[in-house]
Amino acid sequence: QVQLVESGGGLVQPGGSLRLSCAVSRGALSRYAMGWFRQAPGKEREFVAFISRRGGGTTTYADSVKGRFTISRDNAKDTVYLQMNSLKPEDTAVYYCAARGGPSTYTSEADYDYWGQGTQVTVSS
Repeated sequence: QVQLVESGGGLVQPGGSLRLSCAVSRGALSRYAMGWFRQAPGKEREFVAFISRRGGGTTTYADSVKGRFTISRDNAKDTVYLQMNSLKPEDTAVYYCAARGGPSTYTSEADYDYWGQGTQVTVSS
C-alpha cells in the first residue's frame, strides 16, 4: 500500500506563491507517475498537473494553471512538488496528490490508484 502525504498549504494573498509537497512511501516514488488535483467547495475534483515516472520527464497542466504552476519530482527524496505562482482566488481548493503505475500521461481522476488526504490552499486578501 502506497502512502501519500501532502503538505505546504495555507493562506496566501492574490499574486503570492506556495509550494506544495507530496511525500511518498519510502523508496516507492520511482515506480509511479504522479498527479495533482484540486477540489473547490461545491465543485468536482479537477486535474491540475501531471508528471511521468522519470525525473525530468513528461509534464502536463490544466489550462487554468499553465504558466503559473510547475510540477516536479525528486525520486531520491520520494517527494513530488507543486510550485504555485501568481495565485488567484479561484485557485482556492483542497489540493490532492495521486499516484499510479504506467508509462502514459494520466489526467483523469479515475486513472489513479492512490491518493493523499489533501492540503488546503486559500487565496484571499
